[in-house]
Amino acid sequence: MFKSVLLGVICVGLATTVRADDWPQWMGPQRDGVWRETGLVEKLPEGGPPVLWRVPVGGGYAGPAVVGDRIYITDKQLPEGTRNPDDPFDRKLTPATERVLCLNAANGELIWKHEYECPYTVSYPAGPRTTPVVRDGRVYTLGAEGHLFCLEADTGKVVWSKNFAKDYGRTTVPIWGYSSNPLLDGDKLICLVGGPGTTVVAFHKETGKELWRALDSADRHGAGYGSPIIVEAGGARQLIVWHPAAVSSLNPESGAVYWNEPFEVREGLTVATPRVRDDLLFVSALYDGSLLLKLAQDRPAASVVWRRKGRNERLTDALHCMISTPVIDGEQIYGVDSYGEFRCLDLATGDRKWETFAPTSGSSLRWGNAFIVKYENGYVLCSENGDLILAQLSPEGYTEISRAHLLEPTGPAQRRDVVWSHPAFARKCVFARNDKELICVSLAKP
Repeated sequence: MFKSVLLGVICVGLATTVRADDWPQWMGPQRDGVWRETGLVEKLPEGGPPVLWRVPVGGGYAGPAVVGDRIYITDKQLPEGTRNPDDPFDRKLTPATERVLCLNAANGELIWKHEYECPYTVSYPAGPRTTPVVRDGRVYTLGAEGHLFCLEADTGKVVWSKNFAKDYGRTTVPIWGYSSNPLLDGDKLICLVGGPGTTVVAFHKETGKELWRALDSADRHGAGYGSPIIVEAGGARQLIVWHPAAVSSLNPESGAVYWNEPFEVREGLTVATPRVRDDLLFVSALYDGSLLLKLAQDRPAASVVWRRKGRNERLTDALHCMISTPVIDGEQIYGVDSYGEFRCLDLATGDRKWETFAPTSGSSLRWGNAFIVKYENGYVLCSENGDLILAQLSPEGYTEISRAHLLEPTGPAQRRDVVWSHPAFARKCVFARNDKELICVSLAKP
């Protein structure tokens, strides 16, 4: 009987070491955007949930990782008297450093930091983009300019490091920086690098030795900006990589290609993480719309179920995602479209059932956004306005239960300020950041 289960980076060894209330990587323990803790509030209290602590941090889009009693987060620091360009598309070189911070989850106090020189050349230069990956006493971080580190989780001591731009011969980094969240699978740290034969590179997690490389990417966006996942389908574990030319399936042990489904993506905007439900695989891009694939039962292969694309970014069909990763729940897809429309689609056809601006930007704004996380009582939505929202999503519509304002928008984008960092959900708390502070907010049921 056919079986297709989203594995993320879950394996036997990981399952025995990760606590249920950790958030050790991008989109959580199973890399699927589900918060599985129980005992959480069904409605936010009057006046908002209790803020347990606030600590200052620097700029960045990178979300935190939470493991045990520690938080790991990255940020950017500017020298005194230096500021980011007024135009976020301006790629002039700006002196800066990047930091990896380890904090006490109970009070936010600094335990250690690792800081390194990192002049910025990327567009939208707020700071690092990727969530740290934490496992087995190591923390792996990837900065916006391509600095990859393996650090001791207890001390911050460097175990090994790479520089993607220098080590793999790029004269410039991708326009919007290195944004693909690394994936830890067994003894391999799998990263999207970008270049001839190096769209995907696997490193040994303990030594940094390159284990294999795969796929070509030669344009200015390199490997794109999305994050790989692992699925089990057609009798094999498959590494799914969505890059600017195609959706590709690789053997995660060797990098050998199982299949490619061409899907040319304008401006390299493969941002949202691919989503899986049973034998269906879904991706969505800002300019190029959505693609639903069916994974074969008898071998590693895929076929197109439907593909939908609107006339342009504003006049869209189905779903054109920019920043937020959509969710598949039952027979519905929920996601955020190019101008902030929060939409519900029919999974089987891609037909739109409803849309609303309520949980994103409140009105039609380019790249309006909210991050979507499923939890025991429905959904937690984190809007670009800095609001935390509890809601129910169904084929019939969006029902808001309650909301509270957590953070001030600080990141300049499209003539407004936004919060574009995905929170972590652990210890019955939400850990959220803007470009000035990281806060811990309790959602524990009284």
